[in-house]
Amino acid sequence: MDTQFIQGESSITKWNYDVFLSFRGEDTRKTFIGHFYTRLCQVGVDTFIDDEELRKGDVISTKLEKTIEVSRISVVVFSKNYASSSWCLDELVKILECRDKLKQIVLPVFYDVDPSQVRNQSGCFGEGFAMRKERSFGDERMEKWKAALTEAANLSGWDLQNVANGHESKFIESIIKQVLQVVNQTPLDVAWHPIGVDTRVEHIELLLQNECEDEVRMVGIYGVGGIGKTTLAKAIYNQTCHRFDSSCFLSNVRAEADAFNGLVKLQEQLLNQILKTKDVKVSSVAEGVNLIKTKLGSKKVLIILDDIDHMSQLESLTRERSWFGAGSLIVVTTRDEHLLCRLRENERYEAKLLNDNEALQLFSLHAFNGSFPPHEYVNLAKDIIKYSGGLPLALVTLGSHLQGRSTEEWRYEFKKLRAIPHRDIQKILQISFDGLDRDIQSVFLDIACAFHGFSKDEVCKTLNACGFSSESAIATLVQRQLLQRGHFLVMHDLVRDMGREIVSMESPRDPGKRSRLFNPQEVRDVLQGNKGSENVEVLVVERGAFKGMNLSTKAFQKMINLRVLNIDDLNISGDFELLSKELRWLSWEECPLKCIPSNFPFEKLVVLNMRESNIQEFSSNFQHCRNLKDLNLANCKHLGRTPNFNGSLSLETLCLTGCSNLKEIHPSIGNLNRLTGLFMMDCKKISNLPSSICKLKSLQYLNIRSCSSLLTLPVDIGDMQSLRHLLACDTGIKQLPRSLEMIRDLSILELGTRNVENKRSFSGRIVQIQSLSSSVSHLSLTYCNLSEADIPGDVWSLSSLQHLDLSGNSFRCLHFDFSKLRSLTSLFLNNCENLHTLSSLSNKNLCKLEIANCEKLVDITGFDNLPLQGQIDMRYCTSLQNPFNEGFFSAAALSFLPVSMPPSLSSSHCL
Repeated sequence: MDTQFIQGESSITKWNYDVFLSFRGEDTRKTFIGHFYTRLCQVGVDTFIDDEELRKGDVISTKLEKTIEVSRISVVVFSKNYASSSWCLDELVKILECRDKLKQIVLPVFYDVDPSQVRNQSGCFGEGFAMRKERSFGDERMEKWKAALTEAANLSGWDLQNVANGHESKFIESIIKQVLQVVNQTPLDVAWHPIGVDTRVEHIELLLQNECEDEVRMVGIYGVGGIGKTTLAKAIYNQTCHRFDSSCFLSNVRAEADAFNGLVKLQEQLLNQILKTKDVKVSSVAEGVNLIKTKLGSKKVLIILDDIDHMSQLESLTRERSWFGAGSLIVVTTRDEHLLCRLRENERYEAKLLNDNEALQLFSLHAFNGSFPPHEYVNLAKDIIKYSGGLPLALVTLGSHLQGRSTEEWRYEFKKLRAIPHRDIQKILQISFDGLDRDIQSVFLDIACAFHGFSKDEVCKTLNACGFSSESAIATLVQRQLLQRGHFLVMHDLVRDMGREIVSMESPRDPGKRSRLFNPQEVRDVLQGNKGSENVEVLVVERGAFKGMNLSTKAFQKMINLRVLNIDDLNISGDFELLSKELRWLSWEECPLKCIPSNFPFEKLVVLNMRESNIQEFSSNFQHCRNLKDLNLANCKHLGRTPNFNGSLSLETLCLTGCSNLKEIHPSIGNLNRLTGLFMMDCKKISNLPSSICKLKSLQYLNIRSCSSLLTLPVDIGDMQSLRHLLACDTGIKQLPRSLEMIRDLSILELGTRNVENKRSFSGRIVQIQSLSSSVSHLSLTYCNLSEADIPGDVWSLSSLQHLDLSGNSFRCLHFDFSKLRSLTSLFLNNCENLHTLSSLSNKNLCKLEIANCEKLVDITGFDNLPLQGQIDMRYCTSLQNPFNEGFFSAAALSFLPVSMPPSLSSSHCL
């Protein structure tokens, strides 16, 4: 079951009275109130009825205010003269304040007045309120009374004429029935310190308000173990149970269902609690389903299923909304979002971690019995709170664990916790792991031990090659709240530590026999002592762990099943044939080898990362990399030529960024039919690209930024029909091949320079861009010395164009109606030194405009039609004549990242 701890005092308020009666004495004390009070006492409801002696003056006493605060229910009896009493009106204001702050229940009773008269202060009821206006009570007080009357009249209550057709005795009995329903409902203990609960419950109640009150509503609360789902469910139960005919909170459904005949017993418990009996017996799940449908179909019920982990539990207990009466509410908590797939999107609530302030308060309350740490503990507390990551379970557990200890003990315990998670935290978090099948568990442990923070695309390639269905496994981990959504594999630090502890417990005293090695000291001991075993599948060596040392390949000899290896910045020598033949993923950044040995185990490698290595050439054995998909040679400063790629035809991503001495790309690159990304940024000695590159039918991303020696592109570049992004700024290219016009799906094209200081090197004009694909959304032609005539004519008809950067060019005017570029959102014309006139700037979608340093710019038209929320930089446009409201513009310089690369490439630092 999820943790139930999340505030200062017990979430269960101590009520001194069951009911507080608010009424106009002269109207009802000797009639309705007298009978109602007597009946309440007869049924055992502890009721406060005020003494006339307490009502003196125009303001209610402090004693009476405190009485209202400690009453569980306030029954407000609106009679004809209720509003003529300032005392009654002040009581009402106080009652509604307690409803908001203390979650008190307010039950309005309309005794011979219509609710609309109370709501609008009209009719005979309004006459009494009008009497208040005649006295000097002040406008503010009068407005409070008016708002309170309107709010109370809108609450669900009883109208004597409509409920019992004027029969007071029946009317009283109907009210007594609901009062007893509330009074006899024992509230659940939510938490000792329920920090942040009220805010989150309000968010959930907003979901409920969006639904029709008469329909059966369902809400699913999901999140990682220990985040407080059960706490929220209990708080919802306490605040709403009085609104239903019957209610039932089934706790720890996961564990109960796993017991013998568990689902049947849960069905019995549900039926008996809702029907308020102990007589219902269920012999089978199928019988239980029919009993629930037939016996609860007419009842307005509240049912909470806490901690479900299998669809069968939902299907056996609350499968169909039609099983329950109108207005019913079903609340489900789970760690597995997938189990809520039948719910609408607005019926799912992801439980949120505590923010920094909430976390500090909750931790301090458990560690110090106060809302803030003592001075000498502040930094220690902040470190532990950061480690806890806003997880309530961890904050409560660690706060209680450290309470009463000295600062030295805190330091020792925290150091120990970072190595070995607290057993209570581990136990709760591991429940989600234990419910996974073996393959998904393996994927989870690989991520926790080796791939935390890596791109999903890169890891999926590796794990698929290891025999796992990684995409499906990762989707399941996300649904189970063990992984966060996104392109990168990120999990809560405590979830990661939970996974690592599971691995550590595989062989507590002999790390060499574990499946995964990641702890720096343990890795060092295993490798130096040659203690590895065939159990080891994943090995991560911390950078610098063997600084100044040379390790023999014999240290890896026994690890024959090693499939993931990270040995960045490690010096290894010896027979590389001793490395595992099962390697799928190898990261060896800063590899000291000048040449990869011929007996290197390339055969099954899928990902090879050798950034910043001393590598100068590859042996012929590279021809055996038939499974290799990602090759990263970024910043290999000594690499003069690429390997022959004929044996690597599965390659999908090739990163050569920063290979400053690279002069030759092997023509075999044209045979890489699966290559989608080629990144060559800052390859300053590359003077040409092999013509075979035009055969790359799958290539989508070509980045040749800052290849300053590159003067031309292959004439047949138009054959690259899959090309989407061509980034060629800061090169020597001054002319594009005409075949570029043939690429129909080109989305991003960059030419010229991004470096203003280098603009003199790009004084030649870009010519022969006669036609561009209509799919171009990002076009950058900066510092190309373009005149009006040099701008490709069809730029002004690009329907998909969103970003246009013509900064640093030589045109004097742009006579074009920008409103025709309907998709344009960003326009950059900075440093256009000759720009004199900018016409027809009107564009309702344009939200970023930069025309800074255009000192000759005199006239802009269409300015008034720009969106008000736009960001505009017009600094140093000193000649601008037409008037405008200077307060409209942002004085700050804007930044815009012109390229969006796929997340799978980001971790390779190819940009």
